[in-house]
Amino acid sequence: MVSKVTNIVIAGLGGQGVLKASDIVADAAFSAGLAVKKAEVHGMSQRGGSVSSDVRFGGQVFSPMVPEGEADFLVVLEPDQVPVNAAVLKKDGVLIEPSMIDKSQLSSEKCLNVALLGALSTHLSLSDETWIAAIKRNLPEKLHEINLQAFVAGKGA
Repeated sequence: MVSKVTNIVIAGLGGQGVLKASDIVADAAFSAGLAVKKAEVHGMSQRGGSVSSDVRFGGQVFSPMVPEGEADFLVVLEPDQVPVNAAVLKKDGVLIEPSMIDKSQLSSEKCLNVALLGALSTHLSLSDETWIAAIKRNLPEKLHEINLQAFVAGKGA
């Protein structure tokens, strides 16, 4: 199976769920039978500093890092991270940012990362069932319902 490599960068601040979001993306792609590589840059994440995570998947992936200017998707959890990470996005890449989500539809602001994954999912050929299973595998059961609602809200963004 030879398929194009999809490059995704998720960026935000420490504590916003950047790494959890990238875990969910990687899990969903792997469950769909794709080769997956993932890398993280923590920076000063423990003090609320910048965090980013690269997820690459496809038929064959050789490196976990998304080269500058080659991200198909840039998902930012904090608007001020757009200029910091903009150089990674392709000229025709897709920016997914918090302003796309109607936060009144979220039970908790802490679900924003999963809502943005819902928006991302509309651009990828991974089934909703694959996404839902990955969300459930990566979050405690008590958080399933509000995060699945957030995912659906993001899909409608």
